[in-house]
Amino acid sequence: MYSHLRLSGLASGIDTDEMVRSLMQAERIKVDKVEQERQILLWRQEAYNSINKDFVNFILNTRKNFGITSVTSRGTFRPNSYRNLSWVKKATSSDENIALVSTTAQAMDSNYKVNVKRLADGVSMASGGKVFQGEDGISLGDDGILRDGEDQTIKILEFTINGKLIEISKDSGITMGDVVNKINSMDDIGVRASYDSGIGRFFLQTTTTGEEAKINIGVTTDIGREFIEGLDLYVNHYEYEGEEVVGKTGDKLTLEDGEGKTYRGSDALIDFSGAKDISFGSNRITINGITMDLIGTGEFTITVATDVDGVYDKIKEFIDEYNELVDKTNKLLKENRYRDYRPLTQEQKKAMEKEEIELWEEKAKSGLLRNDDIIQRTMLNIRQSLYEKSDEFSGPFSLLTEIGISTESYTQGSAGGKLVIDEKKLKEAIAQDPEGVMEFLFKESVPESKDKDGNVIPGELGGLVSRIYDGLMAGMEDIIKKSGPGEDADLFRDVKFNILLDFVTEQGSISMLDRDVIQYDRRIYDLNAMLIRKENSYYARFTAMERAISRMNQQSMWLMQQFMGQ
Repeated sequence: MYSHLRLSGLASGIDTDEMVRSLMQAERIKVDKVEQERQILLWRQEAYNSINKDFVNFILNTRKNFGITSVTSRGTFRPNSYRNLSWVKKATSSDENIALVSTTAQAMDSNYKVNVKRLADGVSMASGGKVFQGEDGISLGDDGILRDGEDQTIKILEFTINGKLIEISKDSGITMGDVVNKINSMDDIGVRASYDSGIGRFFLQTTTTGEEAKINIGVTTDIGREFIEGLDLYVNHYEYEGEEVVGKTGDKLTLEDGEGKTYRGSDALIDFSGAKDISFGSNRITINGITMDLIGTGEFTITVATDVDGVYDKIKEFIDEYNELVDKTNKLLKENRYRDYRPLTQEQKKAMEKEEIELWEEKAKSGLLRNDDIIQRTMLNIRQSLYEKSDEFSGPFSLLTEIGISTESYTQGSAGGKLVIDEKKLKEAIAQDPEGVMEFLFKESVPESKDKDGNVIPGELGGLVSRIYDGLMAGMEDIIKKSGPGEDADLFRDVKFNILLDFVTEQGSISMLDRDVIQYDRRIYDLNAMLIRKENSYYARFTAMERAISRMNQQSMWLMQQFMGQ
């Protein structure tokens, strides 16, 4: 019952709590060392996750800067995606009152004569006057509710637009807002509606232009007919039975046996560089990589030329960002390791100021990735891949140096291989063969694979950008296996959708460092349990000593009493 009772020096006068605390400090050193090793692992994990996030952000940021919005699940470029880039060629219009123009890399440098004969148009209808102004038929009450000729609230209304039934049912009565909302909720009819209560006008407009855009209004009930006729709709622009009809007031919508005419929009019609009467359903037209936004009719000329300075600037921005990444990895690989600066224990932190703790931990965290195998291997593999020659390109370039790009030598202190540009040579290559330069930069890589018989099918080397991305993604996967994805799993998937597949299937989403941390946690738990047992043991000994001294004191008192009584 009293086995755990602690007697703190009552008999001996010794401060047993302080004695035990001093003894336990020596025992605690073992736990502190293990906790420090665990903390170093956690810091190393943070350092890995930080550089991996730098790899991710480099890829995502440079993709965005290039205007590359779609990649494969492996993170590689889609075939010929570089031909859709908008900054390679520059297009100008001789008359921006007729058309605004832009272009992609696939457009050929040349002058293109264009004649816009007709703009694409949709179909629109509008009330010629205020709605429901007839003496008989439907009216619109002051409360906004539709009423029939007998002044009864209309609760059900039906008609069709482009063959789709518009059915509105409301016990409290139907308003024009209900009609508008119902029409606009039906995405498949290709028509939008609006009503301006201030002027009492109703409007319909096709959502697209061209001959496929149409409005056909039909009725299935008498009240539906009265409603449509009460709208007093006029067609402002339409093509009917193949003949374009345009007027100031347009054609009044009429219903014949419950069905109206089908009014269609008109296609844009242009001549383009010798090709006559090309029709499009939209005023945004793309031909051979040249996009025209038509504004008016008439003749104009498009001039397309390679934007040499623009292409050079994009390449330089990419290389500058890559070199910053190389500098960052070099710094990590060379960072000094201060082994005397161990992680601080809680007791040590209590004796220090906040600024002192921060300075100490800055030293303690330094050099955790010094000479790291994964980072060294990643950057070395990229450097080596950049100098590989490939015969897979259709253009004249097969080596990096042929377009004026090389890697910095080791003697200049570039452990990871910073890239250097020969501006004159690169600009000459861009001007002479922009397609070849773009292919050499952006051609998609093809990984090694196997056929159905297990025979190896060699992969294909990609362009410069592809090689750097591929090398970084390989390094990212190695770091994830070592340290996990941290809090950035979604970012990694943005780079490469299946990048976490092996980590999940082969490692059960537990990194190598995670496993080490778990082992340290177990050791710390066991050591703390041992400390508790050791502390209880010390207290048990001191308690036994106190009891023995207490008994001796009692015996001494008894003896004294006996002698004094004689």
